[in-house]
Formats: sequence, C-alpha cells, structure tokens
Amino acid sequence: MAQGSNFVDYVKVCCRSGHGGAGSAHLHRDKFTAKGGPDGGDGGRGGHIILKGSSQHWTLLHLKYRKHIIAENGGPGLSALRTGANGKDEILEVPLGTVAKDAETGEILFDITEDGEIKILTPGGKGGLGNWHFKSATQQTPRFAQSGMPGKEQWIILELKVLADVGLVGFPNAGKSTLLSVVSAAKPEIADYPFTTLVPNLGIVGYRDNRSFVMADIPGIIEGASQGKGLGHRFLRHIERNAVLLFMVPTDTDRSIAEEYEILLNELTAYNPELMDKPRLLAITKSDMLDDELETEMAETLPKGIPSIFISSVSGKNIQQLKDMIWRAING
Repeated sequence: MAQGSNFVDYVKVCCRSGHGGAGSAHLHRDKFTAKGGPDGGDGGRGGHIILKGSSQHWTLLHLKYRKHIIAENGGPGLSALRTGANGKDEILEVPLGTVAKDAETGEILFDITEDGEIKILTPGGKGGLGNWHFKSATQQTPRFAQSGMPGKEQWIILELKVLADVGLVGFPNAGKSTLLSVVSAAKPEIADYPFTTLVPNLGIVGYRDNRSFVMADIPGIIEGASQGKGLGHRFLRHIERNAVLLFMVPTDTDRSIAEEYEILLNELTAYNPELMDKPRLLAITKSDMLDDELETEMAETLPKGIPSIFISSVSGKNIQQLKDMIWRAING
C-alpha cells in the first residue's frame, strides 16, 4: 500500500439515478390502415448507480473528486410496441471492504466484500407503460400512456474498511510497521517518532507449503481513540474487518505490558464491543535485548487467557513461531 494522500477511505457523493422514460400513446397507421389500434411501447428504465467490487482497487481515491454521480434517463416508448432504451448505468468500482451508508440517516445499506460483486446503490426510475396496456372492450383506442417514474437522488457515504486476515493493534512505535516489513514485501515508512504510519498498510505474509495470509498494519491507537482523539475513529474501523487481532506491546513501554494491553483492549471495546469476539494474540516486541532470566520474569506478569510470544523483528527472534500462532488462530 502506498503512503500519503493516495489512500482515501471515506468519500461522500450525491447519487442521482435516471428517470424512467415515458410510455408512448401512438396509434398504428400505415398506407393500408387508416385507423389502427394502440401500439405505443413502454418507456425505458432509468439508469442505476451500481457499486462493483474490484480487487484491483485498494482506495477510494478515484471517487474523491466525483461529488455528483448522475445516471442516464430512460428513453421514451416508440411505435410498433417498441420499448424505449434503458438509461446507461453508472458503475462505480470500489475496493473490497467498502460500506455504503445513507448520509442523512447513517443507515448501512450494504457492503462489498467479493471481487466482481455487484449491488444497486441508487435504482433508476421505472419506465411508463405504453397505451396498448390500456385498451379494453370499452376503450379500444386509448390516447394516453404513463409517464416514467422519477429517479432517486440521495447523498451516500462510502467507507472503506480494510479486509485482512490479521490486524496489528498497538500504540505508536510498538513495532507494527517493522514487523510487516520483515514478514511481507510491504514497504511501510518507518521512523523513530509517533504516528509514522498515517495510512493502513497491507502485506501478504508467506507461510509454510506456499500458503499465505494478509496482514494489516493499522495506524497507532492512543488513549481516547474511541472518543475521536488522535486519529480516532478514522482508522479504528479498519480493525472491524480483520479475522484475528494481534496486539503488540514493546518491552520498553512506560507501563506494564498487562496495563498497556488492557488500555488497547478497552479502546477497542469502547469503539465496538463486537471486536471482543475476534481471536486475539499478544506479541511482546523489541525483545532481542532481553536475557532468558528477564524474559521468564516478565512472562509471569503477562495477561492471562491470551496466547503470547516474545518477538524481535530486527533479529528475527520467534518470527516463524508467531506465524504459526497466527495461522492456527485464522484457521482455528
């Protein structure tokens, strides 16, 4: 994943579907027929606005400056029972994990999770019926037809929630970006200051027997993130789509490892209690400077009920064992 402003995970657009075409009130006439019956065709359907999942997109950048999405109107009905042309649909390709919401009510309309998945975001208006629908024994030459149904206009919010097998959860400088750069081909920007990572990064991690899984480095959380502090909700939502959560706490934390883990856990619980149903793992990072005695001593103070491991991305300590833990959690 590229860094910087190229990553866009939130857009608000005005969608206007096409109006349905009017039905025709035509009466059949030719050189052999002076007074034929009704043969007006139906109007065409107005164009839909459609979302289509695309594995080739990882950001909503291509929609950032398209504030108005307008589909084509349906064509009017024609003589000889010919139906008018349907309006051209507007198909918006979006990355997998995109959620569509009604901007007025906040209601979630649907989400896109599979490549090629197609869902109608704003349906076009139905075409009007031609006059041949209205002929009867008492009204054999109706000279009227239906107007087409109007299209729909609505403001829509599109939010991207990154899809990954495992999401890295930790405070800034916990070593998340370094781990991702070591176990995958991703090249996140890494530096020794808080909030180096300003966009989520994805990497494909190679595993045994040519298997692999996707790892997401979620930008650092701070205390109060669930209330909108720091980067706040902007990136917490990306954690919702990860199958497994890997909590990362460095050995040089100012708090105890158990305390820092609890703070991270509380922030996630406050944001979305359902996150607690996901499998959780704990990695204690930057442990290459620990001797066996100190590591054993620290292990006794680790949180209970969560699988944990001491790792070092720099030295490679226990990296393969960590992959094994993650694989078991994903497929458990």
